[in-house]
Amino acid sequence: MSSYQATSEIATHWKIRSQVITFANQPAIMGIVNVTPDSFSDGGQFNNVDAAVEHALMLADQGASILDIGGESTRPYSTPVDAEEEVQRVVPVIKKIASQINSPISIDTSKAVVAQAAIDAGAEIINDVTGLEGDPAMLAVAKKSGAGICAMHMQGTPQTMQDDPEYTNVVEDVLEYLNQRKTFLLEAGIELEKICLDPGVGFGKTHEHNIELVANSEKFHGLGCPILVGHSRKGFIGKILGDKEAERDSGTLAISLLLAQKSIQVIRVHEVERTARALKIISTFMK
Repeated sequence: MSSYQATSEIATHWKIRSQVITFANQPAIMGIVNVTPDSFSDGGQFNNVDAAVEHALMLADQGASILDIGGESTRPYSTPVDAEEEVQRVVPVIKKIASQINSPISIDTSKAVVAQAAIDAGAEIINDVTGLEGDPAMLAVAKKSGAGICAMHMQGTPQTMQDDPEYTNVVEDVLEYLNQRKTFLLEAGIELEKICLDPGVGFGKTHEHNIELVANSEKFHGLGCPILVGHSRKGFIGKILGDKEAERDSGTLAISLLLAQKSIQVIRVHEVERTARALKIISTFMK
């Protein structure tokens, strides 16, 4: 039996390690910085410290409110990276960014040792695609550091998640999972204000599941936490367009504007400049 009970309150802020991110009449943009050779969209483009830092600073200048740094690809069937290699990829980048700007930095990792090293280097947020289930030590790092937490839903692992994912009702099933993770974190001593939740578009979902999650994303406000959606350049956009080789930034932008209309608090994207400009325009009509 489901334990989920919706709240009528839409979260207005996210308390992270040393700051509070306030949501007004448009989503905060989380700019993606992949320090990897094999990410699905931009793998290898920023696979050294200077290139990654330059890219991150550019995204912040273009309007990214949060910079999400990742050292391990989570694309379908990706090869796992050991913690030492992941730390070596992300920590020098985070240190340099943190020394130059005050924009909150998020570490995209499911490994506690990586999260701790990133926090020591200046990260404010732990963005964990396993919903803090992948590493038993992650909860302790989250509690001790006071970092903001983003817990995501994923069916399976990156190596298995696209092997015929099934749900009774994808929206209801993901809502129930995220509610359970929220409850777990609260009972473990994490403040509600520090928790952000992500339905995991593209992570163990079919094309139809992704469409359902985006179309019904406003329902996740009932969890009482900020909601993050990461739809950028994902395969379902190419499928909607009928061309898997089509450029996906236009489709990403269209979905970003739809999510803004649904009051989603954080959107995670690769292409920040056009997103920020479009959100500024649409926010004029949403006041």
